[in-house]
Amino acid sequence: FFFSSQCNVSASKRIYEAFRSTHKVKVAVKLRTEYGPVLHMPVLKEGRVKGALSTDPYDTSGYPPADGGPEYLITGTHPYPSAPGVALTADTQVQKMPSEAGVHSMALALPPSQARQDAARTAASVGEIHRHAGGAERSQPPQHTLAIMEGGMKTSALVPRKAPTMPKPQWHPPWKLYRVISGHLGWVRSIAVEPGNQWFVTGSADRTIKIWDLASGKLKLSLTGHISTVRGVVVSSRSPYLFSCGEDKQVKCWDLEYNKVIRHYHGHLSAVYDLDLHPTIDVLVTCSRDATARVWDIRTKANVHTLTGHTNTVATVKCQSAEPQIITGSHDTTVRLWDLIAGKTRATLTNHKKSVRAVALHPRQYTFATGSPDNIKQWKFPDGNFIQNLSGHNAIINTLAVNSDGVLVSGADNGTVHLWDWRTGYNFQRIHAAVQPGSLDSESGIFACVFDHSESRLITAEADKTIKVYKEDDTATEETHPVNWKPDIIKRKRF
Repeated sequence: FFFSSQCNVSASKRIYEAFRSTHKVKVAVKLRTEYGPVLHMPVLKEGRVKGALSTDPYDTSGYPPADGGPEYLITGTHPYPSAPGVALTADTQVQKMPSEAGVHSMALALPPSQARQDAARTAASVGEIHRHAGGAERSQPPQHTLAIMEGGMKTSALVPRKAPTMPKPQWHPPWKLYRVISGHLGWVRSIAVEPGNQWFVTGSADRTIKIWDLASGKLKLSLTGHISTVRGVVVSSRSPYLFSCGEDKQVKCWDLEYNKVIRHYHGHLSAVYDLDLHPTIDVLVTCSRDATARVWDIRTKANVHTLTGHTNTVATVKCQSAEPQIITGSHDTTVRLWDLIAGKTRATLTNHKKSVRAVALHPRQYTFATGSPDNIKQWKFPDGNFIQNLSGHNAIINTLAVNSDGVLVSGADNGTVHLWDWRTGYNFQRIHAAVQPGSLDSESGIFACVFDHSESRLITAEADKTIKVYKEDDTATEETHPVNWKPDIIKRKRF
């Protein structure tokens, strides 16, 4: 029995050894087959004899190149800026830096103007690379710049560069409150002035639209039909129509000769937050919490385009006759410029870091402004090139308006109104009007503001259920209300 057991153990060992050797052969063949083509990948040259083979035939660390050519090198990271990786040495630094003599000889061979540009650019970059090699990334102090001399010669002299200053802003008279209009039973969310400048219309959270006499402030008419907050109103300059939209997903066209709804525009899947009319063609554009803007043919009620691309609520929309014809601002922090013909995005502006709830187009210049809790930003059409930031209105900005004199008005959730000089971004006045008696201090938000067509009055729609009307102070002068301006260094961010 003992002898039989020993035989069984020996047989088991032999079987196991045979299996193990067979497995090793299979693994070796598999490695050779699958990984053989890549075994000539880069190897570190340092500390190795060229062409030496390891005792292990599948040791990838010493495997020679497959094509018999020169041994590959691990080049590591570029020396500027420094980063983790293989340290650069004389052997591993394959990308040799050009010598200054080579740079200058190349510069002399080129035409003079090209020579100056190329030599200046190359000499500066070579100097920077050598200066920064192996060290942490650094940047030049903003007040100095490396001087590049004529003919491609480089000098190490540091020439101080003049810091940018804010130009002197234009003087604007301050605005003062002269009328408070009551009548709505809920937050007043939207305002529009009719083209004849005789009356204006407001939409409210009390689900009504009210028409007011602009001169006297008296109520002329109330329109009912929405079943939720009216978020947007606009009056057509081409026909006797008033358009409204609300949180009930409805977009309505009112005939002001009969004071009744004559058309509905169906399509939005959620609350409609804003709308605007194209100034030259019969097109209406609406935007919604469903993250889309829709273009409607006013007469046929057809949904011409559905503008998709925003990833969150589209809070505001503006139209103009020039390209781009539609501008939208969204809670996804972006501003989009749209091609009306194609129905596609022309440009996306991503500079804002928070929701964009307000857009205002300058009436004379080819520029516009966008409002967000982080900043008010100014842009150039048609591509949306950034101009400057207007910082200081530290609140959720719900509305913007700008007039021909270059007065930009921003209204915020905390009840403050700031007035800015458009050209310089100088904040020349701040207003925080008292809330209506009986209202809470927290109910002091500004939801909409607009200049009338004479630009002599500013109308605001507020959370205390009132409409406030402001006008310029006729008694103010530059002596009584001087511009508190100093040519300080501009500290505004450029992004």
